[in-house]
Parts: sequence; structure tokens; C-alpha cells
Amino acid sequence: KDCSACKLVRYCGVKCQRDHRPQHKRACKQQAAELRDVILFKQPERSHLGDCPICCLPLPIDATESTMMSCCCKKICNGCEYANQIRERDEKLDHTCPFCRHPVPKSEEEGNRNVMTRIEANDPFALCHMGEKRCGVGDYDVAFEYWTK
Repeated sequence: KDCSACKLVRYCGVKCQRDHRPQHKRACKQQAAELRDVILFKQPERSHLGDCPICCLPLPIDATESTMMSCCCKKICNGCEYANQIRERDEKLDHTCPFCRHPVPKSEEEGNRNVMTRIEANDPFALCHMGEKRCGVGDYDVAFEYWTK
């Protein structure tokens, strides 16, 4: 039988556990507190945002540390975006999406057309993105429509 609090000590039975309790009590409380802190304060393995489709690491919760690509509506971590920029600079290539390799839109209107194309294809990320965009400008009814499609 394991100690149910700290999981560090095994006993052959309940009697042995009761007999050893006075010696084990202090260390047990300390270890149980440390285990509780580790569980409470460790970073989650995954975020609700999912993983970067290139490096497969969890996307950061801070929205400024990832980029939504309007061509394919994939959210890419800034590390992969930066690595793509270095590759393009070193190989003297035009700037393309790190995921789908389509050219990056030259204007905001072109980017919005790409997102609308993805919305017409019922891309959930594009729908959510447009809902957030509409909510940001105070158009709550339209934002709600995008979020509930």
C-alpha cells in the first residue's frame, strides 16, 4: 500500500503504515506540499489555442507571440515566422507564408479577401478570427454570427 499523500513510501499493509506514521509524518507533509505546488504552478502541456502547425509546439497564450496567416488561416508561432524570414533572406526569396508557401498579401484588402475565401469554406479559425475582428470594432451582432456559424 502506498502513502496516499506523498506517494513516496510503500507499506506491506495498514498496520505497518500506522506504525511508521510518526517517523514519516513530517517528510510526508513537506513532500505533499511540494507535489501540490508542482501541480498548481507548472505550465500546461497544451493551450486552448492548439499547436503551431510547423514546429508542433503549443501556441503561446500571448496573442502578440503568434501570427495568423491570411492565405491559409493558420496560426504560426513567431519562432517559425522568424525562421522563415531568415530562410527567405539567406536564399534571396520573396516573402511567403511559412505554412502554405503562398505569397504574402500585398495589401490589407487582399488579406481580407483571402480570409473571406476561407470563411466561405467554413474554416473555423477564419470564422473565429473575423468574429474577434468585428467584436474589436464594436460590431457585436456580426461577431456573434461569425462565432455561431
